[in-house]
Formats: sequence, C-alpha cells, structure tokens
Amino acid sequence: MNSLAWIIAGLVLGSLPFSVWIGKIFLRKDIREYGDGSPGATNVARAGSKFLYVIAALLDAFKGTVPVLLAQTMSGVAGWDLAAVAVAPVMGHAFSPFLKFRGGMGVATTFGVWLGLTGWPGPLAMALCIGFMFIFQKNWVWASVCGMLLFLLFLLFIPEPFINNRAPLICAGLAQTAILTIRRYSYFKCWPEPQAWLGRVLRKP
Repeated sequence: MNSLAWIIAGLVLGSLPFSVWIGKIFLRKDIREYGDGSPGATNVARAGSKFLYVIAALLDAFKGTVPVLLAQTMSGVAGWDLAAVAVAPVMGHAFSPFLKFRGGMGVATTFGVWLGLTGWPGPLAMALCIGFMFIFQKNWVWASVCGMLLFLLFLLFIPEPFINNRAPLICAGLAQTAILTIRRYSYFKCWPEPQAWLGRVLRKP
C-alpha cells in the first residue's frame, strides 16, 4: 500500500464510532445524552459502565495505533507521509461521517497514534504533560490541549537518536492539537478554572 492508501485507511478506521456503538449494543443507550454530549469513551462510563469505558477507550486508541504502525512496518512510510497518516485517524474520529461529522475530541485516538509512532514513551510523556496541566486547573479540555502543546515542546529537546524526523512529527502533533481545539472550541470561550489550591494562592495578599 502507498502512503495515500494508508491515509485513507487511517481516516476510515478513525471514523468508526466504537463508543457510540458500544453504548447502543451493550447499554441500550445513546451515550451522547450523557455528560458533555460527545461520542467519546468517557460518556460510556457516565452512561453506566466503567468496564465498557475501558474497552471503548482502548478501541479508540488502537484505531490510531494500527494504521500508523502498519504503515511503517508494512510499507516503510516515513517523514511527511507518515505525519499525514498520523493526523488521519484523529481527523476521522473528530469528523466521523457515521456521526454526521460530529465526532469526538480525539484524545484517546491521539494517544494511540503516538503509541504507533514512538512506542510507550510518547503516550507516557503525553499523559504526564496533561496530568501536569490538571495540577493547576480543572477544565479537562484546557488541560488536554495545553498538555499536548507542552508535550510537543518536550519533543523539541529530545536527542536525535531517540526521535527521528522530528519536524514532521511535531507538525503532525500541531495538526492533532488544532483538531482537538476545533472540536471543543466552546470550552475556550472562558478562562480555565484554577484548582482550589491555586485559587487560594492567587487570593493571598
């Protein structure tokens, strides 16, 4: 398969709304009626099953991992072509035709893509960066987007032997972050809410 075929495969696989299907099949519920109304895995838990939430989150992640990993191992896709493949599953998830182009934010799928790109260090670093942002504020959308930017900043300083084709990967990450932001733009109409401890510190004279 050439690079274009892998990009299309990533778009198609990313567009599969596993969380919505799991909710309908196993919970007999539309998970978009819960929480923030998104078709993401978190609302599977809110609809009534933490176990199914784990399954949905893993499926959302692996639909990002599979095309990226196979494109590299089977077709030797690299560089800017690989960056395009890395963006495709997140784009498919966020603008799924199965959901009238109203997909989810794509955080789990983004984790999966970076698992395929870097192995476990990438998702671990991303989780730490997002978690670090949660220390200071409560809004998970702000934390996810700012944590992703922090992760990309971190990539700038990783020595070359540990990351190849740095520029295409960082550009792919910026595109992923833009997609995350677009899908939840309404959350950025207000400033992030600081955690209680930070609020107390800021209120001190």
